[in-house]
Amino acid sequence: MAVNGTGPYNPDNIFAKILRGDIPCKKVFENGWVLAFHDIAPKAPVHVIIIPKKPYVSFIDFSKNASADEIAAVMQSTGQIAADLKLEESGYRVITNAGQNAGQEVPHFHLHLLGGKALPPFPV
Repeated sequence: MAVNGTGPYNPDNIFAKILRGDIPCKKVFENGWVLAFHDIAPKAPVHVIIIPKKPYVSFIDFSKNASADEIAAVMQSTGQIAADLKLEESGYRVITNAGQNAGQEVPHFHLHLLGGKALPPFPV
């Protein structure tokens, strides 16, 4: 079910539970700013979820309220994860869904890193 990307942060969302260690994940990468793990319902051979460790509801919230250092750390970490997974040569896609019309399902800002095969054209 799609969620509102501008509502209050819900500390009981699944990604908050993963960050707290209440729910296990198959971790790919972690640093002081970011946690990345394999998606449980992958849409490509490589499908990694990348989340900031601080509580942001969506990209809307993150882009307005995160510090420049945090924004840079999330972007640099995403590039590093793609390189670590050897996706640079073949290419990859990074997606975020913000709010109901985009189909955002978890009220915690996250990026989807997809690769490992030729991906279908981007929907319009």
